[in-house]
Amino acid sequence: MRQLINFALFALILTVFAACGNNGQGTTLEIKTNKGDITVLLFDETPKHKENFIKLANENYYAGTLFHRIIKDFMIQGGDPNSVGAGPNAALGGGGPGYLIDAEIGQPHLRGALAAARTNNPQKASSGSQFYIVTGVQQSEATLDQYEKMKGIKYSEAQRQAYIAEGGRPDLDMEYSVFGQVLSGMDVVDAIASVPTGRADRPVEDVVIESVTVQ
Repeated sequence: MRQLINFALFALILTVFAACGNNGQGTTLEIKTNKGDITVLLFDETPKHKENFIKLANENYYAGTLFHRIIKDFMIQGGDPNSVGAGPNAALGGGGPGYLIDAEIGQPHLRGALAAARTNNPQKASSGSQFYIVTGVQQSEATLDQYEKMKGIKYSEAQRQAYIAEGGRPDLDMEYSVFGQVLSGMDVVDAIASVPTGRADRPVEDVVIESVTVQ
């Protein structure tokens, strides 16, 4: 049953890619964690984020970093270099490579979306290394109508179907740069998302990114 569900989700994702002009083209990477492996596709339409993520992966930048922040029905966040070997009471979330990435906003925050974290800055520039993967919740037609009016956007029929059938976080659309999508391993993302958390939404047991490699 899981394979059928994954195939259906993959087919739906490809439909959304086509609607966004992506057509499923891009570069795939494997995020290997101590909970399992996640395969992501990086979008050609967000070249600055794509090139940066590939660069950091090739530098082994993410090895030993943690998914340091988890919020139920929202996302899992990682990529802070300060999280490598961090003690249980360490304050995390402020680290990075020393630069920001220009915003490349436009893709929706569907379930499985790979997006760049950021501070509250007017340019909406992204963190140089921190990222999150959306888990989210299923949406209704009425909710999507509301976000279209609030944000001045228009969802394609494929995007609407994906939000309704699989879920996501449309409240984040037009605020953060989505630069990829999970192709396989959402069961791993869900397992990570279910880890109990403590102070500052940090998991009570370390969820370690062992490596990120280009496929």
